[in-house]
Amino acid sequence: MAASLRLGSRGILNGIKLIRTCRGIPQSHHGHYRHYFQSQSLFGAAPMKVMMPALSPTMEEGRVLKWLKKEGESVSAGDALCEIETDKAVISMDSNEDGILAKILIEEGSQSVRLGTLIALMVDEGQDWKQVEIPAPESAPAPLPSTPPSSAAPTGAVSHKVEPRVGTGQLRLSPAARHILDTHGLDPGQAKPSGPRGLITKEDALNLLKQTGSRGPAAPKAASVPSAAPQPPQPSQPAHPASTSQAYPRPSIPPISVPGKPAAPGMFTEFPSSNVRRVIAKRLTESKTTIPHSYASIDCDLGAVQQLRMDLAKDAIKVSVNDFIIKAAAITLKEMPEVNVTWSEEGPQSLGSIHISIAVATEKGLLTPIIRDAATKGVQEIAANARALAQKARDGKLLPEEYQGGSFSISNLGMFGISGFSAVINPPQACILAVGRLRPELSPCLDPDGSPALRQQQLMTVTLSSDGRLIDDQLAAQFLDKFRANLERPQRMALI
Repeated sequence: MAASLRLGSRGILNGIKLIRTCRGIPQSHHGHYRHYFQSQSLFGAAPMKVMMPALSPTMEEGRVLKWLKKEGESVSAGDALCEIETDKAVISMDSNEDGILAKILIEEGSQSVRLGTLIALMVDEGQDWKQVEIPAPESAPAPLPSTPPSSAAPTGAVSHKVEPRVGTGQLRLSPAARHILDTHGLDPGQAKPSGPRGLITKEDALNLLKQTGSRGPAAPKAASVPSAAPQPPQPSQPAHPASTSQAYPRPSIPPISVPGKPAAPGMFTEFPSSNVRRVIAKRLTESKTTIPHSYASIDCDLGAVQQLRMDLAKDAIKVSVNDFIIKAAAITLKEMPEVNVTWSEEGPQSLGSIHISIAVATEKGLLTPIIRDAATKGVQEIAANARALAQKARDGKLLPEEYQGGSFSISNLGMFGISGFSAVINPPQACILAVGRLRPELSPCLDPDGSPALRQQQLMTVTLSSDGRLIDDQLAAQFLDKFRANLERPQRMALI
């Protein structure tokens, strides 16, 4: 107690001395003196802001999967702060400063965090991280005031439209049924829906019209309507609670199902989507709506490739058919550089490198890691790179340089038994090659003595989707013809 009293009296004496000193400070310095009492060192720790970074060129938002540091832990420059799911992979975000992680503002699992969003705060070493000042959130712009409806009476034709009332939930009408009910002034609440999920069809509207009798469309009235004139009679309204009265501009979405209860007709269950899935949906929509796709298909005989694979297997060298396809595509692009192009905002661009993107299916969506400089690599090296990249893609550990900058894409669904399909171009690339399965077929041929015979072929259908702005149909056909020649003679690819 005595020690506390001594410290208290000492603090009072120091305060009195400080006040006396302050009286001698010129008026012009009072602002600096006041700033001393309002400084962060006295009333709070000045924070260092940690923002959501752009971890890839196409990234617009991210998802914080896991924080690797806890509040109060020391952080050195280069330490991993958290794991962020981008539009392509999961990447660790490193700290650029030394300090202490004071406050985590975006919790784990938060989705759709826009770039530049404040996700955490740090303070310098030695500062009290518990007293960190949290910046106030930026206020959203005030909404514009709605324009009040004009009180002026209309001078033209006046039409009276029935505002139907519905029960629990909005009614769902087909366009034809909506037109019939609006034209004849009928209440859709009186119709008996017979369509799927309670949809009122054209037949339901016609049945209601027969029951009530057609009055025909209302004729337009004169230019002006006296205010005291009685309103035209309204059709009878069904007795529904007033609290559920609303118009039917468009049908609403079905109700969400409740776990543990049986699903009613029209219900659905929401499930979370990853950032990768949302970006894939956006880019596919962009590709199909902005790129004029052209398609061309050709059959390739892989008999020589299969024989070479068996010969290599005897020497314990394992390569897949897809590895030969990657090599053949790269060699063909080397022979036809006019196909190795992309489309940018400035127009066509010819690429000096040949990087092949391979489509890999993961739980979060389709990723496209890149085999760089595939034309200069052997099939065995391509096979090793493809296996390593595919595993990293499935584990979500691809680095940005491992999936950015491809010039040509290959998507192979042959292992799933698909004979042939058309793939969607991955912008800004100009082409994507869709590969089907191997299928044995008999084809006519001639024996050495000239007599007709049959021989079995291992055929595979490939379909080239190309950007019509860069590659016309003739150029696409020439590319496929040369690709087939390279693939059917695999020894030739080693000489180019």
